[in-house]
Amino acid sequence: MKIGVITFPGTLDDVDALRAVRLAGAEPVQLWHADVDLREVEAVVVPGGFSYGDYLRGGAISSLAPIMTRVKDAAAKGMPVLGICNGFQILTEAGLLPGALTRNEGLHFVCRDIHLTVENRGTAWTSQAPDRILIPSKHGEGRFQATPDTIKMLEGEGRVVFRYEDNPNGSMNDIAGVCSENGRVVGLMPHPEHAIETLTGPSVDGLSLFTSVLEEALA
Repeated sequence: MKIGVITFPGTLDDVDALRAVRLAGAEPVQLWHADVDLREVEAVVVPGGFSYGDYLRGGAISSLAPIMTRVKDAAAKGMPVLGICNGFQILTEAGLLPGALTRNEGLHFVCRDIHLTVENRGTAWTSQAPDRILIPSKHGEGRFQATPDTIKMLEGEGRVVFRYEDNPNGSMNDIAGVCSENGRVVGLMPHPEHAIETLTGPSVDGLSLFTSVLEEALA
């Protein structure tokens, strides 16, 4: 299976995401923000960082990149897409996921390991995940917000995928990640790609997201 990882100007975590894809057993494919070809990948990771310096809003400029037009078209046809941190922001800005990620409560940058409850294991990216994962978190604009009707819809349809056990940023309903209606597009603020090896991460829990999409494709 080929999984593409997009690099935008300012992306920081693309190399780690590519490594996670490789350790999961898939073939990593580097994609550039100006590409107009997804190079026959079967899934896409939109990684974290500070694309375009987070000017305007986190993910606002990147959501308009040529590659994102192709990602939106592919997602509409069912391709799995994972957005991590800035990637989550990009997916909300692109309209692939509902809600918005705003400045953290108290305006503090969060940088620590975070426990998440996996609320939905029926998505393309969570079938192999345990019920509880420990992965790093590092963001200044990760406070998930949405209208009351949108929150009610997400909760009612089981589209809250990850929930903070100890909410670090003031996100509504402790929401750390959500999915699209069909469960193929998932976004979360913490970083699973930094928890794939015991040598460098607080756990290997993050690898389960990448093995999940691989197993889903093989099934």
